Amino acid sequence: MEGERENSKADGPAPENGDAPNITEAPSAHSSADEPSAPEAAAGRKGSQFEQRKGSVSDKPIDLDYVLVNEIGQFGRYQMFNLLLVSVPIIMSAFMSEYIFSAAAIPHRCRIPECGETTKLETFHPEWVLHAIPPADNNNGFASCARYTSVFNNGSLDYCPAYLFSNNEQECDNFVYARDNSCVYDFDLGCQDWLRALAGTLNSVGTLLVLPIAGYISDTFGRRVALVISVVNLALFGIIRAFSVNYPMYLAFQLLQTTFGAGTFSSSYIFATEFVGPKYRVLTSATCTSMFATGQVIMGLVAWAIQPWRYMILALHIPCFIIIAYYWILQESVRWLLSQKKFDQAKDVLQRVARRNRKQISEKSMHALMNPPEPVKVVEDGDEPNLFQAIFRSGVLLRRVCTTPIWWITTTFVYYGLSINATSLSDSMYLNYILTCAIEIPGFYTAVLILDRIGRKPTLSGGYLFSAACNIAFAFIPSDLSTLRLVVYLMGKFGISMVFTSLYLYTSELYPTQYRHRLLAFSSMVGRIGSITAPLTPVLMDYWEGIPSVMFGAMGILSGILVLTQPETLGTKMPDTLAEAEALGKPESKIKT
Repeated sequence: MEGERENSKADGPAPENGDAPNITEAPSAHSSADEPSAPEAAAGRKGSQFEQRKGSVSDKPIDLDYVLVNEIGQFGRYQMFNLLLVSVPIIMSAFMSEYIFSAAAIPHRCRIPECGETTKLETFHPEWVLHAIPPADNNNGFASCARYTSVFNNGSLDYCPAYLFSNNEQECDNFVYARDNSCVYDFDLGCQDWLRALAGTLNSVGTLLVLPIAGYISDTFGRRVALVISVVNLALFGIIRAFSVNYPMYLAFQLLQTTFGAGTFSSSYIFATEFVGPKYRVLTSATCTSMFATGQVIMGLVAWAIQPWRYMILALHIPCFIIIAYYWILQESVRWLLSQKKFDQAKDVLQRVARRNRKQISEKSMHALMNPPEPVKVVEDGDEPNLFQAIFRSGVLLRRVCTTPIWWITTTFVYYGLSINATSLSDSMYLNYILTCAIEIPGFYTAVLILDRIGRKPTLSGGYLFSAACNIAFAFIPSDLSTLRLVVYLMGKFGISMVFTSLYLYTSELYPTQYRHRLLAFSSMVGRIGSITAPLTPVLMDYWEGIPSVMFGAMGILSGILVLTQPETLGTKMPDTLAEAEALGKPESKIKT
């Protein structure tokens, strides 16, 4: 969900802090990324401050935001119906994370042919197991990847005494698995946890590769085409992956699915937010991310109900083809139509919206939208520094460029890491995953409620530190206190979900308009390190079960402290110039009321 943004040519100039940044790009789920992803879902204007700053409308050109606020409605029946429609593909975008179940770890041990075992699904805990396999301090009570060497080979499934084996150990030649509802069983991936975890890493890599593809399709052919193509690719490659004949094929189509289908969330997010007025964009953004979390819950329920992994993938992806009908159901983005000078189509959509909302759009406003002013040609100042020069000349900007990517890495690392590791909390991996995803929804809306009340810094720093405290505490809670462990784990996910919703907004408010898009993209791209490495953390539990939680906690503490080094942006003007960005936190940056 996170990090994935489409370059919308229709985006207007960036507004002031607290107003919805006129940035209609969105993350992918994750992806959750993708994502999740993520933090971009917090992009939006705060209506309370919008009213304070809009000033005299006669002094400003009439744009789409003016028409939404003053004429056709910021969130009427049309926008509500549109949000309900795009919630369906947002939910479907979460299905790309089904590798959490289809490539889930399965308890396994060495196969003992000396005791008559010939298949991968023999009795997993025979009475004689400790005669042939060394004991170990794990849930099974015996080693997963080692066995004793044999002296004789005349045992049977019912009787296999200890004298048939020596005390010398050797690696497994073949494996017996506790269950068969994962590709680990089909492709015999016992004791290859790093290879198994590669599916999650490639999923995150795909959400990075999708950016130029989704952006080009969206800007060239329209948001509606981009949405339909993304969902069809998601479904098609997912279905093909269900018929994988080996693990390399499974991995290849995991990468292809996210590379060509991870634009689903961003395309849907654009539809949801582009035509909502400034007052409701933050709430709409939180609703979009909540729909992604709902999709994860649905995925967990389907995986629980249909446990054979191939049938589970088919059950998730076949219904996605209904989104093809959206090509005829959804109206194209008005902002994109205006940017492409498709004024007749834009006029038709605007009139439809006005009728659905039982409003009217004035001829004056319609004429202004259909006849936009020519863009002012700015004469380049030879002394104007480029981005790299500006970064190294400004100590303030340099510190922010070094700080914000760390926040993004932490957020994606902890957010996706907690989701992935939830399946190993106890034997009830489906329920644990569902609860871990469901707790995101109150986290998203909590951030919406407090961002404009206590400020950006307390929300982000508090979210990081609260999540870090829960993760570190979880690492040291005894395993027999299962209920307490689950509650603390869920609170850690709640804290990072608050951050996920707030990070995009706060980062965009720290950078000046002239560099904002590039530095925001830089932070997001570096943040991919977190989502790419998060799927590998369950493997570290082989050394100590608390390693992932301690890592999540350490990163959270670091980022929580780093947030405190930056200025508060609530109630300040969105900086347009480098000088204004450097002045953030000073009295002159405050909005005068």
